[in-house]
Amino acid sequence: MSQMSQTKSRFGTSQELLKASNFFAFPEKPADLISLFMRAGLLVCLVSSIILALYSAFFTRSQWFVPPDLNRTSRDVSVGESGPTNISHILFGIGASVKTLPKRRPYMEQWWVPNATRGYLWLDEEPKEEKQKTGPIPYRVSEDWTRFRYLSSQSAVRIARIVLESFKLGLPNVRWFVMGDDDSVFFTDNLVSVLATYDHNQMYYIGGNSESVEQDVLHSYDMAFGGGGIAVSYPLAAKLVNIIDGCLDRYYRFYGSDQRIWACINEIGVPLTQQDGFHQLDIRGDPYGLLAAHPLAPLVSLHHLDQFEPIFPNQTQMDSFKSLMKAYRVDPSRILQQCFCYDRKRKWSISISWGYTLQIYPSMVPVLELQRPFQTFKTWRSWSNGPFTFNTRPMSSNPCQRPVIYFLDRVEETSTKSGSLSIYKRFVAKDGKQCNREDYGRVMTVQRIIVSSIKMDPANWKKAPHRKCCEIMDRGSIKNGDMRIRIRNCRAKETITV
Repeated sequence: MSQMSQTKSRFGTSQELLKASNFFAFPEKPADLISLFMRAGLLVCLVSSIILALYSAFFTRSQWFVPPDLNRTSRDVSVGESGPTNISHILFGIGASVKTLPKRRPYMEQWWVPNATRGYLWLDEEPKEEKQKTGPIPYRVSEDWTRFRYLSSQSAVRIARIVLESFKLGLPNVRWFVMGDDDSVFFTDNLVSVLATYDHNQMYYIGGNSESVEQDVLHSYDMAFGGGGIAVSYPLAAKLVNIIDGCLDRYYRFYGSDQRIWACINEIGVPLTQQDGFHQLDIRGDPYGLLAAHPLAPLVSLHHLDQFEPIFPNQTQMDSFKSLMKAYRVDPSRILQQCFCYDRKRKWSISISWGYTLQIYPSMVPVLELQRPFQTFKTWRSWSNGPFTFNTRPMSSNPCQRPVIYFLDRVEETSTKSGSLSIYKRFVAKDGKQCNREDYGRVMTVQRIIVSSIKMDPANWKKAPHRKCCEIMDRGSIKNGDMRIRIRNCRAKETITV
C-alpha cells in the first residue's frame, strides 16, 4: 500500500477519505446511478428544509423585532401612535414674564383646564411675589438665553427657544407643539378639531398671518404670527431643535420670536399651512366687525384682548371674554359661526354670529354683503383704515344706515343636552341714537331673539366647509317682543337667496 493509503487522520484513513470524496462519483452500473439520484435528492431536500426554516424564523422575527435606531430617542415613539388626535397629544408652550403675568394670568385661567391641558408657562425668572404666581398653570423658567445675539428684542430669543426647551422635556405621547403668548387665548376643543385633520407624522407648520397688511409687509405673509398661535408637528420639531440655536445667531436682526422660528423652518424647507381661525388680531379699536363675520372655520385663538375695546359693550374685557367662553363651552364648534336667513314677508335680512351677536336689516341684503365684516377697527401699527388681508365694508355713524344690533344675553343647554338656546337682547348705544324711520321702528319692536340649534358635531370640520341655514319660527310672529329662530342643516337644493 502507498504511504498515502496508510496515513491516519482525525477524519479516518486516506482510503476512507477517498471513498467519501467519491460519494457523487459517476457510477459505472445502472443500479448505482439510481442510488446516486436518490442520495442527491435526499441531500437537496435536507438543504432546502434548513434554508426554509432559517428564512421563516428570520422573517417571523422581523415582524416584531426592529433593530434599534441610534438616532431616535424614546420621545419619537409618540409619533407613530394610532388613533385620533385629542387634547392630550398637544403640548403648549406659552411665553410669559413675571412682569406681565399678574394682568394676563386671568385670561389663561379661563381657557387652561387643569389635568387636561398639557404644557407650561415659560417665565423669564422665578416668581417671587404672590401676585406673580401662575396658579393652576404649571411653569418653568427658561434656560439662559443671554448668550445669543440680538438687535432689538432679547426676550424674543428666549421665547423662540420655547419649542426647543419643550422638546427637550421628553414628554411622552406628544404629537403637536403649540406656542403662544400670555395674552393669547386658545379654544382648545376647536384646536384639536383643526389639528386632527392633519397627519401628525408629517412635518407641518400651521398658523395664521396678521390682519393688517402693514404688519405682513414688515414681517412676512407666509409667517405664522406667534400671538395667534403656532402649531408645529413632532417630526418638524425634531428637526427644528437641531438648528434653532444657530438660526438665532444667523437671524439676530429679526424683531420677533415668530419671525426667527419662521426663518429656521424655512431652512428645513417646510412652508406655512395657513389656517383660518388663528387670530393674531393686529387691529385697534372695536373688534366687533371682525368677530360678527367670522370665517367659515373653527375659532382657534384670539390675541391682544387687552389692546382693543371689550368684545361685549358695557362690560370689561375680562367679563366679555368670560361671556364668550360660556357660550363656547355649550357648543364649542359653533362659536362665532355665521348664518343668514330672510323674513320675506317683512323684507328683513338677519345675520347670526352664534354665541355673540345678531343683526337685523330692514331690507333685503345679499349674502355677499352680509358675510363681509364691518370695519369697526383700524390697523395695528398706524391706526389707519386699512388695508387688511380681507375685504371690509364701512360702518356708518348714521343709525339709519346700520343694522339693528343684538348681543348675547345668555346661552343654555336644552333638557336633552343635545341642543342649545341662545338669547340675544337689542343693544342701545350709550348716546341713545337710533333711526326714527318706520321700517326701523318695526324692527325695534323685537326686544329679544331666541335662537335654537342642535349642537354642532366637531366631525363637521373634517368635511368641506358648509354654512348652516336658519329659519324664522312661529310663522314670523313676534310675541311680547320675542322672535324665535332655528339654526339647522340646509336642505337639499336649498340656497340662501334674496
